[in-house]
Amino acid sequence: MSTRPDDNGAAVPVARASDDPNYAANLRRATLASSIGSALEYYDFALYGLASALIFSRIFFTDLDPAAGLVASFATYGVGFLARPLGGLFFGTIGDRLGRKFVLLATIALMGGASTLVGVLPTYDQIGLWAPALLVFLRLLQGFGAGAEQAGATVLMAEYAPVRRRGFFAALPFVGIQAGTLLAAGVFVYLGTLPDSVLLDGGVWRIPFIASIALILVAVFIRLRLQESPTFITLEKQEQVAHSPLKEIFSSSFPNVLRGVGLRMAENGGSYLFNTLAVSFVVGTIGVGAWIGPLAVAVGSLVGMISVPFAGHLSDRFGRIPVYRFGAAVLLILAFPGWYLLSLGNPVVIIIVIAVAIGFGVNTMLGAQCALLPELFGNRHRYIGVAVSREFSAVLAGGIAPVFGAYLIGAFSGSWVPIAIYVFVLAAITFGTTFIVPETRSRDLTLLGDASLDTDEDVRTRPTAIVSRKQHRSRVSQ
Repeated sequence: MSTRPDDNGAAVPVARASDDPNYAANLRRATLASSIGSALEYYDFALYGLASALIFSRIFFTDLDPAAGLVASFATYGVGFLARPLGGLFFGTIGDRLGRKFVLLATIALMGGASTLVGVLPTYDQIGLWAPALLVFLRLLQGFGAGAEQAGATVLMAEYAPVRRRGFFAALPFVGIQAGTLLAAGVFVYLGTLPDSVLLDGGVWRIPFIASIALILVAVFIRLRLQESPTFITLEKQEQVAHSPLKEIFSSSFPNVLRGVGLRMAENGGSYLFNTLAVSFVVGTIGVGAWIGPLAVAVGSLVGMISVPFAGHLSDRFGRIPVYRFGAAVLLILAFPGWYLLSLGNPVVIIIVIAVAIGFGVNTMLGAQCALLPELFGNRHRYIGVAVSREFSAVLAGGIAPVFGAYLIGAFSGSWVPIAIYVFVLAAITFGTTFIVPETRSRDLTLLGDASLDTDEDVRTRPTAIVSRKQHRSRVSQ
């Protein structure tokens, strides 16, 4: 049992959910289950993105010239994003009707299985057009599963987390994103040092994809032991589970979906532009060593392992919106000078720019978003609300961004200016959206209505932000 000082400075006991051993054990399981799923998803997606930038055009599209092959390679990358909204709609509906645990088991198996099979695909030289066709099919399966994976991890942790530290705890699984991206980037730093005779002809590129199966087995084992989220159990007990969550989300929550999409434009688009297109730009257009781009992504991911939970913590102290707005401002300010600096081809500068964009711009927004998106939606349709917001924005910002960016680079003879304009526009959309999203910190997640429907009394009675002992003593003395 913990204590807190009362107005006279005396210690009084405070009951906390985390003092319950069963709750604490389930919170740990939820954190692990969500973190490993996030690691697998972003390992797969970062792996596929880096392979699209550096390898696939030379294996699956050998009948095209290098520039067209790169666009085709990124197009298969984008196909996965087209499947994500469908997966979000399908699994999001199931998650709001049958619970979070079942969906998280299904998505991890589908997503990871598809990634593993990429590692055993024949090449274009072996089976012709069937090779890119099968690659596209597996990418569709991967995207379909991923369409609800991150939404599930986000919702699960927000619903499990202690209310006043929800931002921090909800952000913890997203350290898995950085770990997965770091692992994929580290693999490609090594692969970038290998000659083509080993990397391509020897099939070494296949090993990282096949290795996905290890993460799948660990994630499934942990998720089998996970209990259902407390807020969904509350819905079941009160017989308030939605029969048609998809209908609800489009009939009563569509403005919130649009807000969620707006928030994600800079975070999701910026992530994939700097994780994949920037790597292709500095290697293929500027001509730096193939290992430089992946190393820069790895450094950004290392920064993100700290900045994501720290941003979540700051959102518990100062609110979700101010922290999110700061991250959008970083990308807004960095857009033009950042891409100009990338065009100079200096390896140290390239690493710094990509690391700052990912580590402080994208990941600051991500850290605040982990709690913000679930808090925007009511309990009956939270899963599908988060899934639709995340995955429709993933098509508009994440999936299209590398393809459109690769086209712009080719159409403007390798100029960095169109890409800088693109990043600026995405960041401006998100920065502007932060002014029309309600503050949601410490919102009651058992409420059936969305945050936009909260009354002044609802907002006033939310738990206050956590303050330091020094701040508490200062308030008492006043």
